[in-house]
Amino acid sequence: MSSSCCTPDGSCHTSAGESTTATAVADSTATTYRVSGMTCGHCKTAITKSVGELAGVISVDVDVAGGLVTVTTGGEADDAAMAAAVDDAGYELTGRA
Repeated sequence: MSSSCCTPDGSCHTSAGESTTATAVADSTATTYRVSGMTCGHCKTAITKSVGELAGVISVDVDVAGGLVTVTTGGEADDAAMAAAVDDAGYELTGRA
């Protein structure tokens, strides 16, 4: 049997560094924005990369068909920084959804 961080009851034990990350995610905020101009996988990649490079961003989920970008941050999202990152990727953030 191979070793794993997961116990038989489905809980996990991790190192202190990983616990800190889990805490940051637990204290995170998800904000969804409407973004215009997205049409394909390249759009998703470009926005994910640009927004993902912002300080405090934990994850980025892009729904091209719905025109939505959900950003999980370690605190309150900075709308101006998000708009600038989306603009840098070549798209337009039109507001919060």
